Amino acid sequence: MPPLRALVDAGHEVVLVVSRPDRRRGRGGRLSPSPVKAAALEAGLRVTEAVDDVVDAGAELGVVVAFGRLVRPHVLDAVPMVNLHFSLLPRWRGAAPVERAVLAGDAETGVCLMALEAGLDTGPVHRCERVAIGPEETAAELRDRLVALGTAVLVEELAAGLGEPRPQVGEPTYAAKIDPAELVLDWSRPADELERVVRAGGAWAEVGGKRLKVHRACAHRVTGAGVVVATGTGPLELLEVQPEGRPVMPAADWARGAGRRAGLGRPLT
Repeated sequence: MPPLRALVDAGHEVVLVVSRPDRRRGRGGRLSPSPVKAAALEAGLRVTEAVDDVVDAGAELGVVVAFGRLVRPHVLDAVPMVNLHFSLLPRWRGAAPVERAVLAGDAETGVCLMALEAGLDTGPVHRCERVAIGPEETAAELRDRLVALGTAVLVEELAAGLGEPRPQVGEPTYAAKIDPAELVLDWSRPADELERVVRAGGAWAEVGGKRLKVHRACAHRVTGAGVVVATGTGPLELLEVQPEGRPVMPAADWARGAGRRAGLGRPLT
């Protein structure tokens, strides 16, 4: 977890780390800690799953990054907090700001360090930094860039001393959690929309009665290296796919191995 490691490396005393409960992962179903908890334990820090433990932890400031839950007012009354949010507030308040920016075709997004309030990402901002979204950039790649930028912003602002934050300006939009139904590839939709669904992560289509995940696709050019599918507005080239029970592979390799392209989208003319 880069922000946590950066805070420790910068010499800040981290008295408590709050993380989600361990989850069962993999075929064996073993309980595994979150990346935040794993990083905290590696650094020898105290970890809890209960947000209320913050009240008596002796902290002067709380730092929230992709926590996924609202912090209740009595906790905020005890400990002021800042939140590192991956959008240009007030655009994309909520749970999935990176994915929503990609799905909407936004040309840019950014990172805001804000004062945490009880409302959903409504607090005033200390600093915002903008970044352009690459035309083929996935949400995962974009998030990695935003985490790196946000970590630098966080460390710099804490070193400078947090000044008075300014109110958010503009019309809010909300980044609701992604519904699995939004990730189904309907080939009758425009090619550029389908490409953005793939870039958001988790896109899939049913082919031959089985689920085919699509990890990379391109709507604005055809390279000849993948599998071309007809859509509502033109071709979409699938570049990386993952058949059920198999690893990610080039789409061309999957097509040769499967021995079929029939049923994948509409016939090309």
